[in-house]
Amino acid sequence: MANDATQSIHDPATAGEDQYLTFILAEEEYGVDILRVQEIKGWERPTPLPNTPDYIRGVINVRGMIVPIIDMRLRFGMEPLEYGPITVVIMLRVVNEDRERVMGVVVDAVSEVYSIGDGDLQPAPDFGTRIGIDFVRGLATVDDKMILMLDIDTLLGPGLIASEHAIHEGAPA
Repeated sequence: MANDATQSIHDPATAGEDQYLTFILAEEEYGVDILRVQEIKGWERPTPLPNTPDYIRGVINVRGMIVPIIDMRLRFGMEPLEYGPITVVIMLRVVNEDRERVMGVVVDAVSEVYSIGDGDLQPAPDFGTRIGIDFVRGLATVDDKMILMLDIDTLLGPGLIASEHAIHEGAPA
């Protein structure tokens, strides 16, 4: 299936497909539903918050709205990387329990926009109860590479702080 990053979401050729913005973390590609992306900003130092996990970098003010900033490398237990000129913050609209909020995620770089049908998403493998991957919506193969599609509502949900051990231990939050 050919994927054109410039295809319109209303293009009849892509009917039944969703568009995903992909980003890079540690040379791997991850995707989020493009309809959840509010904006993409360059890195700016947030105001730190005390008593939060290290992956919560702090908060920034975006047009009068206080937005928490999550470092995705640290959220996934990866080695930290010094922020540089291609480091970006993707502002995402997260919906949980009839509540909507904007959260920023720090990623190494933005990659592409792909149109992917639900039939092209494969379920995440079952690792048993010790590894929590309920935030993975599915896996897609595009141009001979595997992309993990994330469920941001689960990944950045209300149990974000309480669930730090869930990503690493698979324990319920």
